[in-house]
Amino acid sequence: MENITKLATDIGYVETLFHRRRYIPELKSNNYMVRQFGSRAAMNTPIQGTAADIMKIAMIKVYKEIKNRDLKSKIVLQVHDEMMIEAVQEEKQEIKEILKQCMESATNLNVPLIVDISEAENWYDCK
Repeated sequence: MENITKLATDIGYVETLFHRRRYIPELKSNNYMVRQFGSRAAMNTPIQGTAADIMKIAMIKVYKEIKNRDLKSKIVLQVHDEMMIEAVQEEKQEIKEILKQCMESATNLNVPLIVDISEAENWYDCK
């Protein structure tokens, strides 16, 4: 983590695994609190930013697969590492299979991406 902050201070940015950059000018601030914020951002971005990149890739794959199969179900919402689908009852099982396959294969990492799927009549009941 210290190396990430040092590198970000030297070059001015950090990158996600997919090379998306986040510039962190706060690391060069004269204000200690602002520099501390920059340090936390530099440490968080490679992990949280990569997770966000993976989720976006998964969403695109799910969307394309729903379109390719001419299904009526829709992506409604994405929050952090969750994707909410409004599924037509007749498509429910097919949508679950699409979600699992597309999300788990969003990218190839040294650790597997494991997807848990739950369902409910409304978001509040979905755990």
